Amino acid sequence: MAREWQNEATDMIEEQIVGRDVKDTRVLAALASVPRHLFVPSEHASSAYVDRPLPIGSQQTISQPYMVAKMTELLAAEPGMRILEIGTGSGYQSAVLSALGLRVWSVERIASLAESARKRLGDMNFDVTVIFGDGRLGHAENAPYDRVIVTAATGRVEPEWDRQLVRGGVLVAPLNVTTGNQRLLTRENLEHGFRNTWHDYCKFVPILMGLDPESPSSS
Repeated sequence: MAREWQNEATDMIEEQIVGRDVKDTRVLAALASVPRHLFVPSEHASSAYVDRPLPIGSQQTISQPYMVAKMTELLAAEPGMRILEIGTGSGYQSAVLSALGLRVWSVERIASLAESARKRLGDMNFDVTVIFGDGRLGHAENAPYDRVIVTAATGRVEPEWDRQLVRGGVLVAPLNVTTGNQRLLTRENLEHGFRNTWHDYCKFVPILMGLDPESPSSS
């Protein structure tokens, strides 16, 4: 796709994201700087800038561009902040966070995805540490974090995510709600407890227990 991807990324932002109330110019610039087509299997590269999730193998998906933009904006992170990402997938969300000047630790439970994302991000010079682990446990070794972002649907905010978030920190996650849907949640760690705020309805693959050390790369 050579340099034409930049035109596609610009169109993606203007047509799919700006008009849906994502206004943070830093987030928009980060999205424009990351070649999304390199984070999907080659057979889906022509659809990389379309506003829908795409399969990346192992029954996982790369989130639609709007949802990546919305969750990144909700983080309200400043350059240099420490970010814990739960669910690396192909590494696209990690790359967007890194492009914002954030320090990213990303946990992936599927070994094949962790390995390929680590190599992809390294080859593209994104400063992201990819950990093969159970994301429900966070990553205590490098805690605490200024922000936590969860990229799989969860039935609850795991206790370890709360514990590993600094006072004043923010978590963003898609939570299952009683209607059977999912909804984006921001959760702020305040002096006297946590404050939850609800946002868009959404659809993510579910977070799973444990590790998958030998998951096939096929979808």
